Amino acid sequence: MKRVQLDSIRKKMVLMLLASIGVTAALLIILYALSTLIINIPVINVPLAWIINNIGSQPVIIVMGIILFLTSYYLGTKWFVPDLRQIEAGVQEVAGGNFDYKIRLESQDELGRIAASIDLMTDQLNDYLAEITLGLREIAKGNFHTVIPVQPGNQLGEVAASINQMSRQLHQSILEERKAEKTKNDLITGVSHDLRTPLTSILGFLEVIEEDRYQDEVELRYFVNIAYEKAKNLKKLIDDLFEYTRINNGLPLNMQEIDMTAFIRQLIEESVPILEKSGVECFLEAQEGLVIMADGDQLVRAYENLMSNAIRYGRSGKKIEISVRSDGDQVRVRFTNYGDPIPEQDIPFIFDRFYRVESSRSKETGGTGLGLAITKSIIEVQGGEISVQSDQQSTTFETRFNKVI
Repeated sequence: MKRVQLDSIRKKMVLMLLASIGVTAALLIILYALSTLIINIPVINVPLAWIINNIGSQPVIIVMGIILFLTSYYLGTKWFVPDLRQIEAGVQEVAGGNFDYKIRLESQDELGRIAASIDLMTDQLNDYLAEITLGLREIAKGNFHTVIPVQPGNQLGEVAASINQMSRQLHQSILEERKAEKTKNDLITGVSHDLRTPLTSILGFLEVIEEDRYQDEVELRYFVNIAYEKAKNLKKLIDDLFEYTRINNGLPLNMQEIDMTAFIRQLIEESVPILEKSGVECFLEAQEGLVIMADGDQLVRAYENLMSNAIRYGRSGKKIEISVRSDGDQVRVRFTNYGDPIPEQDIPFIFDRFYRVESSRSKETGGTGLGLAITKSIIEVQGGEISVQSDQQSTTFETRFNKVI
């Protein structure tokens, strides 16, 4: 609309320019025609004859033409010059940030419509800035769910979109900070509980021994053996906690190509004694030539945990199945046991540190609660993924790594 109005004004200016030229030409012709009459007037004859003889008629006509053109052009355009100045002043005010300024033009022509368009534009800017300001105030109060409307194709709309994105990121950062604080507190609580339990038992039995409250040497050795086993459990917990902290604090990795089929075969061979002791058979189904990039030393710890976990909780099923297969551009490794299933409500938390499935809290099966958390950290820090599925028939832990082609 504004472009049409400006084009209309340009056309009028061109028409006035042409009209001024036409008027000037007509006046010059009239003056030339009247010159024969004017030259006979005695008062004008002498100076006019001197000008023509000394300057020439052509320069006189040119000067008169310029004067007549400027005069006619000024008279033809003076009606909208004040309006243009008023619009210019308004534009300068708006450019200075004064969006409340109004250009008051009474005319209903193109200039009046341009002034009205500028006033409408400033009103819209004011309203949108008010919306953005209100949104910022709400965000400053902590209401991060506040969303400022985004007007497409508008630079202020881009500002609003940036503010919304900043608000989301700030909210996410605050949530992550709170989660980290809660995680730290939970870690301290879990460590305190799991350290205190065996330590209390150790101190209790040592106190019995210290005060000679045992009946004979057999009972003494029994108490010492219990304290020793509790101390080993305590050391394992401390070692696992140290390992978990070390991995999650940016453990340096020695990445190298690893043949996963050969790696799993070696793991099974090293696990034969514990498999035989537990009465569990292990079956391997594997493709050859599946290579990944990983830190072998750390990977051993992760898959040893998965193997021991499958043996520990799969004894009643009497067998473990391990599969190493290619799946697209990934290498998939599955450990499947046929023991007691993991309760559905426990599956989302199975990789959390210090989390134990309630039914497994026993001397035989209850570990430190850090084994699977350590495994998950080792797998993920090397770019892999780990997941678990469990039903009444079987439980499967699956890892995935990108394949080296």
